[in-house]
Amino acid sequence: MGKEDTCCFTGHRNIPVDQLPVVSAKLRAEILQAFSEGYTHFICGFAIGADMIFAEIIAELKQEYSLTLEAVIPYPGRMNTPDKIFQRTIACCDIVRIHSDHYYGGCYMKRNRYMVDQSNKIIAIHDGRLTGGTTSTLKLAKKANCNAAIIALPME
Repeated sequence: MGKEDTCCFTGHRNIPVDQLPVVSAKLRAEILQAFSEGYTHFICGFAIGADMIFAEIIAELKQEYSLTLEAVIPYPGRMNTPDKIFQRTIACCDIVRIHSDHYYGGCYMKRNRYMVDQSNKIIAIHDGRLTGGTTSTLKLAKKANCNAAIIALPME
């Protein structure tokens, strides 16, 4: 797994329920497009919302395609979630990395920087807002010259 075949993901935590089917379909199409471009290693931060949609799609596609999934967890406490989807999907990961030994204000940004540093492509679900974790991660990716595929969401 090198940077040239690695694609990371960023996206918002709150996806409007009425947008979920369309977002999921577009995300699946972008993942398959990335695979057709030679990306086989996918990195995800496993936050609630869009991250989990991405991770579930990769976990499903791993049954049919030669893909690997890496979970990048910001701090150990995230692993303790009772969320069944999280637990089922994390079990499908080929690699699980925990980036800080405890929660602190910058642990999510540390996670996001790692994902971008390891990747040549980023897929994002973004509503156009100018601040927040998704926006910051996209800015990092732009500075790192990552190829970007952005699925636009209407602003809330």
